Amino acid sequence: MKNIFLLFAVLLFTGIQAQKKPNAVQITYIKSSNGTVLENQDPILIYADKNQTIVTSEKIASKKAAFPYEFFYLNHSSKHWFQTAQLNENKSISTVDSTSIANQKFTYGTETKKILGYVCKKATTSINSNTIDIWYTNELDLKGAPSALGQDLGLVLEVTRNGNYSITASKVQKLKSIPTEIIQIPSAKSTTDVLSYRDELWKSRFTTISIFENETINFSDKSISNDSIFRFAAGTVIAKKIKVGKIPNGSQVFIDLKEQSNGDAYDRTGSVFVIPTNSKISFFDALQNGKAVLPLYENGNGKQYQGVVKTNEYTPVVELMRFFTPFGVNHFNYLKMKNKDWEEAVFYRQDISDLASVLNDQEVIVGVFIGNYDQGGHKVSLNLTIHEEESKAKAKKVISLFNTLNVMEMAGQDYATMFNSDKGLEVKFTLTEDVANAKLRYITTGHGGWGNGDEFVPKKNSIFLDNQETFSFTPWKTDCGSYRNYNPASGNFENGLSSSDYSRSNWCPGTTTNPLFIDLGNLNAGEHTITIKIPQGENEGNSFSSWNVSGVLIGE
Repeated sequence: MKNIFLLFAVLLFTGIQAQKKPNAVQITYIKSSNGTVLENQDPILIYADKNQTIVTSEKIASKKAAFPYEFFYLNHSSKHWFQTAQLNENKSISTVDSTSIANQKFTYGTETKKILGYVCKKATTSINSNTIDIWYTNELDLKGAPSALGQDLGLVLEVTRNGNYSITASKVQKLKSIPTEIIQIPSAKSTTDVLSYRDELWKSRFTTISIFENETINFSDKSISNDSIFRFAAGTVIAKKIKVGKIPNGSQVFIDLKEQSNGDAYDRTGSVFVIPTNSKISFFDALQNGKAVLPLYENGNGKQYQGVVKTNEYTPVVELMRFFTPFGVNHFNYLKMKNKDWEEAVFYRQDISDLASVLNDQEVIVGVFIGNYDQGGHKVSLNLTIHEEESKAKAKKVISLFNTLNVMEMAGQDYATMFNSDKGLEVKFTLTEDVANAKLRYITTGHGGWGNGDEFVPKKNSIFLDNQETFSFTPWKTDCGSYRNYNPASGNFENGLSSSDYSRSNWCPGTTTNPLFIDLGNLNAGEHTITIKIPQGENEGNSFSSWNVSGVLIGE
């Protein structure tokens, strides 16, 4: 009897111990989409006790996380939610939100379900048109969640967004206390505002190379080079040498340009380009010494065109972005119209990932051209951003084949009027090795004249590879009226249209012209020919038409 009583006492004590609430917990969460666990994820970890919740991850806790990374701290008493970002080994930033936890609104359902043996209740909320279902338990008498959402409900063991994306607890471990090395309590005095925090964290995720900052592009004999910035063609071309580090294969690369009028009221052609320096003659030689150093192109129409096609000794500039200034943005914003709120600047952003090999791990010369004859001209800022990603795809081979845009227009380089000949533009090039999946990165815009000029008349562009037509299309932009608020100095006509509203040959005042990628297939080593033909309009008095086309061969 005594042994039976002792056994009963042991079982009763064990049961009481099993029901005892823990002082703290560690919970591991995994992410899944449509019922499938996501690969290569870093599981979320939370640590919670009566006073605090810490949200981190397995890699952060084991000091294996890549920079930048975030972790979070909640003070349950004050409801202050701290966000901390470790930007690098030596720099971290924090911000604090004192209202969002207390202001969360939920609707509560009556259904329950068990997760890891714990009975969970359901709460639902909506954020940015997303329905969020939160499953939480009160059985452990603690509160915590894998994000700010639901921290005050109980222990959140599952969060599901729109019924298809879930963060679910995979393990609950009871602890005597939260490990001291995990607890990092930020000081409210050292925090920044939330927008500054988000901005600095966002910018730390990619590399930014500032190339130009509020530089003037104008037409003036006072525009001269200095120690860092070259100025050519009476100031209408600026250029700079920059060093670009290693760009991992598969990374996303962008350029962004900000432009404002500094006195010029007109829509102008602009270009951002890289000058290849791996040939005997470079475009930089011409900028320094004049257009006469450039090889000439002739097609039988009686004219000579400087530096427009690749030769054995010369490679044209690689055009990164074609852009067009609007009519006087910023400088002429005093020209008021009812219900028109003029923009302060125009921003252009272009994905140039396919041209990454031109920049990768080398010093390059980057230039910006805006054709104008105004002493005030334009103000520009230019940045290059590299967003690192890894890919097993083969690196791209890039060869600049032609560029008829007369970047040295104000130094005498002729307009591209060669398309008035049946031969058009023809470039012969030799490949030293086979190129797989070749594409022609083709940019084209038509210019000249008023009503009958090619700027305002659709014209078919035909591209021939080795004398066989491979592609043809009619480049035309019909959405120019969408950019009216960038054009304060645009003229207004009797028919009710603004000049900036008119459809044009692949461009509008205040836009970029996107490149077209033309499939050329697999190209064998040896000599090839690409020909561009456009039915260019006839001259009308002093008015003439021209076509600015650039082509870069890209392949594996």
